[in-house]
Amino acid sequence: MAVFKIKGGIKLKGEVIPQGSKNESLQVLCASLLTSEKLRINNIPEIGDVKCLIHILKNLGVIIKKNGYGDYTFIAKNINIEYLNSKDFEYYGKSIRGSIMIAGPLLTRLGKVYIPIPGGDKIGRRKLDVHLSGLKLLGSNIKYFKNKKYFYLYNKKKLKGKYILMEEASVTGTANIIMASTLAHGKTIIYNAACEPYIQQLCKLLNNMGAKIKGIGSNLLEIIGVNKLKGCTHKILPDMIEIGSWIGLSAITSSEITIKNVSWKNLGLIPNIFEQMGIKIEKKKDDIYIPSQKNYNIKQLLNNSILTISDSPWPGLTPDLLSILIVVATQAKGSVLFHQKMFESRLFFVDKLIEMGAQIILCDPHRATVIGLNHKSNLKGSILYSPDIRAGISLLIAALSAKGISIIQNIEQIDRGYEKIDYRLRSIGANIIRIE
Repeated sequence: MAVFKIKGGIKLKGEVIPQGSKNESLQVLCASLLTSEKLRINNIPEIGDVKCLIHILKNLGVIIKKNGYGDYTFIAKNINIEYLNSKDFEYYGKSIRGSIMIAGPLLTRLGKVYIPIPGGDKIGRRKLDVHLSGLKLLGSNIKYFKNKKYFYLYNKKKLKGKYILMEEASVTGTANIIMASTLAHGKTIIYNAACEPYIQQLCKLLNNMGAKIKGIGSNLLEIIGVNKLKGCTHKILPDMIEIGSWIGLSAITSSEITIKNVSWKNLGLIPNIFEQMGIKIEKKKDDIYIPSQKNYNIKQLLNNSILTISDSPWPGLTPDLLSILIVVATQAKGSVLFHQKMFESRLFFVDKLIEMGAQIILCDPHRATVIGLNHKSNLKGSILYSPDIRAGISLLIAALSAKGISIIQNIEQIDRGYEKIDYRLRSIGANIIRIE
């Protein structure tokens, strides 16, 4: 198992180009199953989760051509649906959460699909009810085989459009139902749909393929089913979670970093939240410039109460950035309460930050209070373990700010979501090596 060895406490300087969006990539790659024509997708990140999904698509019979770095053509002309009964799919399908999104496209195009309980980050309970209930309303039958832990979904007739009120604004659930609806008969209305930029991009791609989707960017989508979708080209947005990671890294290490071509209009509240933490952010055309700051002061509220930062569905703050913001807060001036509403296991990594010298009170599985040290007491190097993608990158940022040497184990979790992160960090001056 590979590890990262990091010598922290070094100021960094330079430019970084954010990778393509992980979450968008997983959705649009699954959308390739909706057509037999060529679908060319650019700016796909070379990360573990994407490589896993590409493996699944190849074994399903999708012809995949790599045109250049992050540039792929997909042709899903002849689908081998029986691959879904194999041990190989059982393994790879359980490895990533995104594998669930092949269900909608295969069900609406071929009439059946087998889905194992998907994997991904162990951050708490992640129900499949939104996916299954939505697909069932469209006309799918569902069987669960308890001994093998997989679902068999099938429909004897073409899926039929329905009014679907989602019990939660699940991103992957919304994506699955949208894709299934594009080839269904009649009109589908999805209310309480997720409306993150990932979903907006998926809808724009599908419309370019010939779908009829209205309400893009809102939580009320109207989809008129069509008989066939065609090929087209599509470019993935920069990854807003990675952009937030670079902002956090720059702040806690007092570094001067420029993040290139960030697509400002798709960042939502992310820059505002970091500014509430006292971090200076400058907009230079479509770039973000973070100047070196010795200190950053957490915003004081009018009634002098403690600042609370919480996650919520778009356009609120994405939960994927809370762990990074917690690390940044450890060296801020002031205190802040973090409220993680969605996943009950996502804050447990703070134990490692406390071992490194951070002042954090874990109030309960969903809330943590951070008392900033204002760079007067630095975090200390430690032996760390990456439990999931976002906690992993957060611990990496903590290690880069800490005094001394840190070792991070289980870095395959970080590789799942961050492209060549050690190489890119070295390019701006970080002392980090990968030891196989």
